[in-house]
Formats: sequence, C-alpha cells, structure tokens
Amino acid sequence: MTELITGLAVASLAAVGLAGCSADDGGGDANGGAVEAPEFAEGSMMAQFAEAGTIRIGTRFDQPLFGLADASGTPSGFDVEMGVLIAEELGIPRDRIEWVETTSQNREPFIQNSTVDLVVANYTINDARKEVIDFAGPYYVAGQSLLVPEGNSAGLTTDVDSLAEQLEGLTVCATIGSTPNEKIREFTDDVLNVDKTTDCIEPLRTGQADAMTTDNAILAGISAQNPGEFEVVPGAFTEEPYGIGLPKDNEEFRNWINDVLEAAYEDGRWQAAWEATIGDELEMPEPPAPERY
Repeated sequence: MTELITGLAVASLAAVGLAGCSADDGGGDANGGAVEAPEFAEGSMMAQFAEAGTIRIGTRFDQPLFGLADASGTPSGFDVEMGVLIAEELGIPRDRIEWVETTSQNREPFIQNSTVDLVVANYTINDARKEVIDFAGPYYVAGQSLLVPEGNSAGLTTDVDSLAEQLEGLTVCATIGSTPNEKIREFTDDVLNVDKTTDCIEPLRTGQADAMTTDNAILAGISAQNPGEFEVVPGAFTEEPYGIGLPKDNEEFRNWINDVLEAAYEDGRWQAAWEATIGDELEMPEPPAPERY
C-alpha cells in the first residue's frame, strides 16, 4: 500500500500547546517540526508510512469542535488531533499530514479506493461498515440528540419511547448517508436530507426544519458557534462509538493504532486534546476502551 502515501502541509493547534511530545521523546514540537523516527518491522504498514514521512487523513471540514476548516482550508478539532497523534507516533509531523475533506457519503469509498490512508471523522463503528473497512478505537462515544431553535418551543425531549409521537408534524434535518439519518427514520419519515451537517443550520433558522439531528457533541459545537439561536435537547437516544477507519484486513496496523490510543489515554495526550478542542463545551468523559477484534 505504499501507493497510498502522499503528503501536503497543514497548520496546527500549537497556540494551545497541543503538539504532543517533544522531538526528544518521539513527538512533534510546537510548530509541527521534526519528530524522532521510530523503528518498525520491515514491510509493515507502519514502516511504510514512517519511511515515506507523510500520510493522508480524511476528516470533516464542517464539524465544529471535531473537524472544522478555516478560511485557508486547514481543519482543527478533536478528530484532527487524534489524526495528529497517530501521525506523530509514525514519526510524521503535523506539517507532513495531508488532510482530505470527507463526508458521510464518501468515507468508505475513500478508504477503499485509496484516496486516503485513514479516516478520523465522527465515524461511528458498526457491523455494516466493518464488512468493507476496518476500525481502530473507539476513541470517543457520542450520543445522538436534537438541535432546536432557542427556547425549544416544540418541547422536544430525547425520550426514545415517545420520540415518534413528539416528532409528528415536524421536519428533522439530517446529513444523508449518516448513522443519525438512518436512526431518526425509526421515529419519523419527514427528514430533510442535506450533504453536510452545517447545511442544516439555515433550514433550522428559516423554519424549513423544526430540528436537526446528529451526535450531541457536534450539536454542542454548532450551538456554541451560533449563540442565542439554538439549543441542544438534553440527553441522547443512541450511543455512537467513534472509530478510526482504515483499509480492510490489516490487523497489525489496526492493533498498533489501538495501542497508540491506549498509550494516549494513559499519558494524558487524549485528555489534552479534549481540553484544547471540546473542553469549553462538554465535560470530559472517560476514554473508551478500544474494541479489539
């Protein structure tokens, strides 16, 4: 899979001191500089990436707190930091990561056709997806909820037993191809499909949609970016374990990523990433144990 590997540059969250370890102990410096070259078994996927010195990571460009691109096209957020963490363990600094915008519709195809090497993009682990790709993680467990106009005049809750009744006569906006889109259809057929999560904001403002749905952490980010306009309905009606998508049938690489995640939980890098990206909006949860299969 050497042909998967190309490179480009991306800026960092260095201003908040989130560049990982120092060059002396195998991490990157605060400016995305050189990292110490690790040693891997010859021929392994890790060795190929380390030798190339670059990696392509698919992430969302439209998800506040997780993966949101600035005017220059540089994404930042918690998902981005998970990608940086993996790259730095391969000896690849931030400025040698190529970030590729991914959406709910193209995540599996991008992995399968080698457009990207990894996907870290609010990517819920489920059995159907594991038929065509593999997952490391989870690195975070979210829950599906609803975003409504400030005041919640419809009085919506996340009570799963009454949700279908609550949504009668209401339109819910959701990203096509996403797990939340599939789930909300268990409660209503009146779903406004959009390509990107942020495409729901204007319909919610204008009344074309009465609510939007996705994972609660993402909704919290949208609410924070639009103060006084929206609110997140408390609670959740699903559990969504976010995983790192990678090509099928490379158990060694998958296990290595899980080892990296566990090490980050233990040494505080995961917690530092959370505080720098999501910590102002959501309480830090316990890191989830990776699923090894």
